[in-house]
Amino acid sequence: MTIRRIVQYPDPILKEKAKTVTKFNERLHKLLDDMAETMYDAPGVGLAAPQVGILKRVIVVDVGEGLIEMVNPEIVEKSGEQISPPEGCLSIPNLLGEVRRYNRIKVVGQDRYGNPMEVVAEGYLSRAFQHEIDHLNGILFIDVAERVFRPEEQEEADQ
Repeated sequence: MTIRRIVQYPDPILKEKAKTVTKFNERLHKLLDDMAETMYDAPGVGLAAPQVGILKRVIVVDVGEGLIEMVNPEIVEKSGEQISPPEGCLSIPNLLGEVRRYNRIKVVGQDRYGNPMEVVAEGYLSRAFQHEIDHLNGILFIDVAERVFRPEEQEEADQ
């Protein structure tokens, strides 16, 4: 496994739409392994392939409940609403945002072998999935945030 370089904003690849994965092979497996290692090393709770310079519809997520890999993810059901906690992004260091997200979603996609899979996510996991799927569509949290701020501004507001 290899820790890959995380693409930083304003690199234009972050605004491009990722392509559907059609080949489920060793190259995809290596990408997934590298993405997980990169996410944990950063450290983060999610990573999308465009964030490591690969325009493929591939994400990894781990909010503390174990690693979830998903290829070609698509949100098929959504309900409720949440706006906290503030979101950050490995590709946009030193900024946070208040982003309105669905509280509960159902995501369908494929595993690393091309087998169908489904995840029902609520709360923080739902937020992480939506954030990463946005990356696959060229959408950054700063594009959809109701408020963007620096972490020290949050610390001052909490005092």
